[in-house]
Amino acid sequence: MLTAVNTKDPAAVAEFARARFAVMFPRAKRTGVNRLFRDVTALFTGGHPDYQANDLGYHDFEHTLQACVCLIHLLEGRHAAGVEPRLNARQLELALAAILLHDTGYQRLRSDTAGTSAKYTFIHVLRSCAYAATYLPEFGATEYEIEGVLGAIRCTGPTSEIAKLHFHDSLERTIGCVVATADYLGQMAAPDYPDELPILYREFKESYEFFHTPKNRRPFTSAKDLIRRTPAFWHKVVLPKLENDFQAVYRFLARPWPHGPNAYLDGVDRNLALIQRRIDRATR
Repeated sequence: MLTAVNTKDPAAVAEFARARFAVMFPRAKRTGVNRLFRDVTALFTGGHPDYQANDLGYHDFEHTLQACVCLIHLLEGRHAAGVEPRLNARQLELALAAILLHDTGYQRLRSDTAGTSAKYTFIHVLRSCAYAATYLPEFGATEYEIEGVLGAIRCTGPTSEIAKLHFHDSLERTIGCVVATADYLGQMAAPDYPDELPILYREFKESYEFFHTPKNRRPFTSAKDLIRRTPAFWHKVVLPKLENDFQAVYRFLARPWPHGPNAYLDGVDRNLALIQRRIDRATR
């Protein structure tokens, strides 16, 4: 059974992260974990001197926290399974940095008053990497460590080909796979995912318009179109990525390991079933 965490409460997620970190690495200091949550919470909630609070309905701070909880569950499962090579405490800190920073590219400077942060949807991974590259030296990360975190953030890009991304070693690549897996499953397994798809489309639409994307090049034409194509998106895009590109690390979410139920996959299945029922009703 996975621990339930209130992802609407940054303090609850931070406490969960500290607790699981302490279980996995009881002798390690938690100052790095504490600082990450303090700094990222300030960034998303308007406490940063240079950036506005996050103003999005889908890619909000809760989305990041959902992904963070999924990442912790996944790495906790991998750690308990004794899989080699094993992560050390610093590598777990860097994995947390990657997931907490992976959507910082949506954040707007205080001087940026046009539209909403949704306009950056199609370049947010690039902007997230730029922000992380600026922040991580203050966090005490070395150039080598920063390259690894940026690689993990790039893994979350919908068009990224992980096999072509540079990593220093196999464990660093695995962390990238974990971050990308948590990004997908954290949102698609969330109970409110079916209800938030229209909000996601509005974010896409604003970015289409910001970048003057011709209508014939827009992947989705309406919220209804996005919803209608969501089941196929899971089965034809996300699931193959999870299984192949991302090394099937999602299996470490099984409790008990290795043959127990996977709460995240079960959550996705429930959401897709609800979405399909809504599609069927709308087409009658």
